[in-house]
Amino acid sequence: MKNKKIKQVLDIVTFIIALLLIVIIGIMFRNNMFKNPKTIVRTVEKYGPFGIIVFILIQIVQVILPIIPGGISNIAGVLLFGGFKGFIVNYIGVVVGSIICFLLSRKFGIKLVKTLFKEKTVDKYTKYINNEKFSIFFLITILLPFFPDDLLCYIAGLSNIKTKKFILIITLGKPLSLLFYSIFINKLI
Repeated sequence: MKNKKIKQVLDIVTFIIALLLIVIIGIMFRNNMFKNPKTIVRTVEKYGPFGIIVFILIQIVQVILPIIPGGISNIAGVLLFGGFKGFIVNYIGVVVGSIICFLLSRKFGIKLVKTLFKEKTVDKYTKYINNEKFSIFFLITILLPFFPDDLLCYIAGLSNIKTKKFILIITLGKPLSLLFYSIFINKLI
């Protein structure tokens, strides 16, 4: 009986999240907030068997340099490689890119972060870095969709979180949100 109620609650939460994603994606498309993922698909397809490497590099770059929204490249990964393989290549690119962001931030500090992102947004999250529970805050934000993961990886580099702990959080936390996106996107196409 208890498991049935938990499942019902999870089904309702999943439905609400999916509905919110549909609304948000619709608004983003309507407002031309990002380009068509088919542009990425056409580019990657030009490289034939090396396309998978090109796509992983695109994912890495889109994490490091916030010029392509992550959602558009995640969609492109699923369009190119299907749900499961799309998830894997998205995961590899995003994790490698996230680790690079963390290391760049560690090396170059707040000036780099404020160069890449709006100062107001950076300030919003840097207030958490001196909190001894920053790693818990970071884990929660990585697990949940709609947080600026790329920025948060840079912010984590400014904090006192250990590199090994950061890598552990990213490698274990990132698959959940990417898997959700991959499955959700695969169902839509």
